[in-house]
Amino acid sequence: MDLITSFFSNVYNVPELIRLVGFYGLILIVFAETGLLIGFFLPGDSLLFTAGLLAATGAGRLHLSLPWVLVAAATGALVGAQVGFLIGRRAGHALQERAHRPKVADGMRRAEELFARYGPAKAIVLARFIPVVRTMLNPVAGALHTPLRTFTFWQVLGGLVWTVGLVLAGYALGASVPGVDAYLLPVIALIVVVSLIPLVLRVVRERRRRASRAG
Repeated sequence: MDLITSFFSNVYNVPELIRLVGFYGLILIVFAETGLLIGFFLPGDSLLFTAGLLAATGAGRLHLSLPWVLVAAATGALVGAQVGFLIGRRAGHALQERAHRPKVADGMRRAEELFARYGPAKAIVLARFIPVVRTMLNPVAGALHTPLRTFTFWQVLGGLVWTVGLVLAGYALGASVPGVDAYLLPVIALIVVVSLIPLVLRVVRERRRRASRAG
């Protein structure tokens, strides 16, 4: 119970969260964010970036191995997406009917719009970089009966680009800027803001489209 309480009280304090859950927890968090609808609130982007940065700096006495961080991140992302797809294939329509939370329902709608606009391949890769949508798109892909081979190929490609790219970006920053760990919270805040840009741009475009239709 204490571990669960500590987890939820530190879910957005990423360095403390990493210290709390360790290597296997990193796998589980990324798995939950990409494979389970309940994981939409988890901080995937900032978690991966911070894990890479801490692997370079060892801040807070966190001795993280870069290769193991990469393995944990990729494992959670790839297995999670595949599980989410299988859940969607088996119970996609039921999940959509039970998606009462506005954020979940909105994420599912945006995932469907990505499929309709870009097709399966591009949508699966792009969704990795959009918070909430990357959680919802995998079951939506299953519910839309995307061929298993198509989904698996593109989710593996997108998952590796997302996880490896963010971890290595964090590691590069930590290795090249001395003392950057002293500014860890502002850096994490910046990553969160950057990760939300695609969502904000999409909302703005959608409002403009609605305004032009109404006009």
